[in-house]
Amino acid sequence: MLLSQVRAPGGKITVVARQGSEAYEVRGATSVRDLALTAAAEGAKLADLIGRLGLGAPVDLALAYEEGRILTPIHHDDPAHLHITGTGLTHLGSAATRDAMHAKVAAQDDAAMTDSMKMFRMGLEGGRPAPGQVGVQPEWFYKGNGTTAVAPGAPLTSPGFAGDAGEEPELAGIYVIAADGRPCRVGFALGNEFSDHVTERVNYLWLAHSKLRPCSFGPELLVGEAPGDVQGMSRIRRAGKVIWEKPFASGEANMSHTLANLEHHHFKYEVFRQPGDVHVHLFGTATLSFADGVKTQDGDTFEIEAAPFGLPLRNPLRQLPKTDGSVAVMQL
Repeated sequence: MLLSQVRAPGGKITVVARQGSEAYEVRGATSVRDLALTAAAEGAKLADLIGRLGLGAPVDLALAYEEGRILTPIHHDDPAHLHITGTGLTHLGSAATRDAMHAKVAAQDDAAMTDSMKMFRMGLEGGRPAPGQVGVQPEWFYKGNGTTAVAPGAPLTSPGFAGDAGEEPELAGIYVIAADGRPCRVGFALGNEFSDHVTERVNYLWLAHSKLRPCSFGPELLVGEAPGDVQGMSRIRRAGKVIWEKPFASGEANMSHTLANLEHHHFKYEVFRQPGDVHVHLFGTATLSFADGVKTQDGDTFEIEAAPFGLPLRNPLRQLPKTDGSVAVMQL
């Protein structure tokens, strides 16, 4: 089952469910978060809850997308309680790219392995523990809160101080925290973990700065388990023409960590188990246009698709002009 959130012409949010090509409103539902928290409180499967509520009027999702009425597939009425985080070096492609970004020009031997490749090797050796066991922790970063979540079809805005504005096609895990503090997985969506790779390349310790950018996920959310082998396509369009295109692979079959291990190392922190909160956790990428020498520009459109996840995720790039001066802080 795929879920999405659509703003009706009158402004009301409706939850839309589809299996196959037909999409319908979920009766009485105005928020995927509320549905998920209800299912968690009842100890029920989300799909079963939706089955009990029943389906209503049909919805033309393609038209809603074209009209800019599709929202992110989950939200929180208080954006400060939606947390966007991620993990990296979980796919071989990203590790090789990161290593090239941080390696010195001179030839290196194994003893001079970069921190990036050391982290990736740790994942290979200890990121897939037996069920119920704890494996090695991954790279982790904070991306923002609900104010940085951009709806599918809306622009991803790169600040004037950025060195780069690049896509990262990823799987995003979607979670709510139940009343008793249990993390509950709603499902998975496509994500564009939009980042600044030029800033990251300067110094690995600037990774945190490079990730503080908007991102998008959706348009639809796949309820339940993620496929073990996800094969998708990432592309960039400029003036309507594809200027770069490359397949990407994700899912546990293509990762050095299990999803359960990555989830554990996020939710082991009590601050991330606050009842009612929403979490969007991005699981890393295997493909970057930046690694192929592509320099994006204002007006480009990122497009990410993978069959199990429904409609493709599209967002245009909006590049803000360079700015002078600093942010002034007022003394109270």
